[in-house]
This record gives sequence, C-alpha cells and structure tokens, in this order.
Amino acid sequence: MTEMDLVARTEPGQPVDELPPPGRAHVAFCSPRRSLRGSGEALRIDLPAPWPEHVDAVADTLAGIVHDGSGGAGRGPVAFGALPYDRDTPASLVVPAVIHGRTADGERWTTRIGDAAAGSDAATTSDVAASSEDGDEAPTPTDPTSVTISSVLSPREWAASVATAVDRIGRGELTKVVLARELSVRTDQALDAATLLRRFRAASPAAFAYSVDGFVGATPELLVSRIGDVVRAHPMAGTLPRTGDPDADSRRAGELLGSTKNRWEHQITIDAVHDTLLPWCSYLDAEPEPSVVAAGPVQHLATLVEGRLGQPEPSVLELVAALHPTPAVGGWPRIEALAVQAELERADRGRYAGPVGWVDAEGNGVFGVGIRGVQIAEDPTSARLFAGVGVVDGSDPWTELEETRSKAAAVLGALTRI
Repeated sequence: MTEMDLVARTEPGQPVDELPPPGRAHVAFCSPRRSLRGSGEALRIDLPAPWPEHVDAVADTLAGIVHDGSGGAGRGPVAFGALPYDRDTPASLVVPAVIHGRTADGERWTTRIGDAAAGSDAATTSDVAASSEDGDEAPTPTDPTSVTISSVLSPREWAASVATAVDRIGRGELTKVVLARELSVRTDQALDAATLLRRFRAASPAAFAYSVDGFVGATPELLVSRIGDVVRAHPMAGTLPRTGDPDADSRRAGELLGSTKNRWEHQITIDAVHDTLLPWCSYLDAEPEPSVVAAGPVQHLATLVEGRLGQPEPSVLELVAALHPTPAVGGWPRIEALAVQAELERADRGRYAGPVGWVDAEGNGVFGVGIRGVQIAEDPTSARLFAGVGVVDGSDPWTELEETRSKAAAVLGALTRI
C-alpha cells in the first residue's frame, strides 16, 4: 500500500494513557509538552544511504496521505523514526495506523489511517491496529531474574582508548571527541519495550521518553523541535556525577558552572548548534549563561537556543539532517572527530546518539538525541546499550570510565528489578 491509497482522520480523543500497555507493539515519543504514541503500521518510509540526503522523501510521503481533520502539530499523519548515528547508512520511519496525541494544556486527539478505497466506514488498516490495542489484555511480561553483561573492550582497554584520544587532542589533531562504551546484555526473559518505556518515563519524567523499533529510553537532550515557525534546541555538554545528596549535588552544580574545562566543552556545542540553525532563522538567540540539568546519575550544562524560522520554513527533518551529529555526541571538528571515534570505539553505534522523534505532514516535529536507552535485538533476550563521554584536553581516562559506569547503571536499572 502506498501513501496515495491512504486517508487519515483526526478526531478529538478520549483520555488515553500516554504510554502503551505492557506487551503491546507500539511507537511512542513522550515529553512534558506533547506526547504521541501509535500502534499498527500504515506505512513504512525507507530512506537510502546516506539518509540525511533523502529526508525530503518523508515530507513528500506524508503529504500524499489525504487528511480529513483539524490541523496542528502532531495531528494527521505522523512518522516516527529512530535514525542511525552513522549518516552514511539507510534509515526508515514508520507511520502508525492509530496515533494518540496529547498536549500539556489538555488537548487530546486520535488519528486513524486506513485504506482510502475502503470508504469512510472501513479504514481497514487502522481497524486492525485499534482492535489489537483495545482488545484483550496482552500477557504480563515477566521481568528478567538474571542479566549477563559483556563488552568487546575491557575497561582497561577502553580507558587506554581515552588516553590515546587525549594524546591526539594534545597534539592539535582535534579539540574534542566523544567516545562511547558498548555493552551487550543477555537476559533470561524477553525484554518488553513498553514495560521499559514506563520505567524510563517514571525515572526521568522531564526527559523525552522514546520507543521506536525496539530502541527504548529517555533522553534529557532536545536535538531540535519545530512547532509552527518556532525552532528550539537544548544542547547539553559538560558533565559531573550526582551523589543523591541535595547539598552535595548543589555544590557540584556550582563546580560545573565554574569549570573552565566544562564551560569550554559546552560552548563548542552551543556555537555549532547556533551557527547551523541561523541560516534558516529570521531570529535566533541562545541563553547568555548555561543552566545545570539533572539527568539521573549525572548533571549537565545546558543552554536553550530558540528562534523563529524564516520563509520557506524547513521541515524539522531538514534541521535534524543539518545538525546531526552535534559536538555533544560526535566531537569537534566534526570530520576529524568522527574519524578518531570510529577508530577507537571499534563498535557500530546503530541508533545510539542518533536522532529519535517524530515529524508530521506540515514539517512540525520533535527530535531528541538518542542517548540513555537500549536497543532490543530481534531476539528479545539480547540488547545493546552505550554510554559516552566527551574527551577534551586534560580528560582523565579513569574518571571518564566511571562516568560511563554511572550512565550505564541507570539504563541497566530499567531492565530488571533484581
């Protein structure tokens, strides 16, 4: 079925849980301002490699679906995507058959997408999705009782990679590189994406919780949003661990704000994001000073970048393609950092640190940076996760190793309640 065979109907929605029921297939992207979740699959949009050069196909496809309903961000056909970190690979986005949306001010809606030829009383595609979602409850998933963790690089080998990166930075080859540790997970029970999503959402209610094609997590970092002509980004770079003690964490927040190393690392990312978005904007500004954002076991420096788009307004996916990867997940300069990253990490990141979010037929959308999550494999007793750190001049390999352990522990805690 192509987009020309589909019609979307949007109606006011009844109160529905923003999170999918445990055991149910779904896609979801939830935030305090606006949450969307979908079930069924009306259409899948495949982007050939390199995916950033083909994002216009998403807008063309969504525009081809007839929409009978009110407009507004997130209404009508919506494509959800967890895009690969590697720009030189293919990607895909899914258009659900049923989409439930809600905003912080209480608006709720449901969009159903079905076969146009079947007529208004027989939106067959969405009927199937609705019956699977609203019918008998799925069996309650069983929590794993054991988890086995392995990694290609030992902790000592990974710390040695950080030391190598610091040496190259000291020689002037680059100014920053983000290195991530890959952890492979094996459990004795199948991992359920909907259950994990609920745990990530409960642990980080202010974050962007996501679940697309088995990639599940809650990222604190907004890559970019475009709602109407308003564009926002909330880059984060510069990190210190949290202790759980409010007084100690407050002191550490002060240390983070006063750290020359962390402020410099943060400014690299802010400048890159600002300069990338500026050509599309009639107005764009960044907060004069960063704030400290708590994100589970760590706290980050964060700066809001906000503005208004000029004409013609780009789709959020055009902005995503231009921004990704920012220095917060890649490094700087970009080309040199990505080369060092590929050499030293020795792992395919997959969707880790790639853009994850949604886009509608009008180009509105929200994409976060795909961190603090886990990719469930085709065999649902297997999964992969990554934890990364920004390496700059003066970085200590063993301190960076401990930071990856803290970040990984927060993700692993969602997998089991042992």
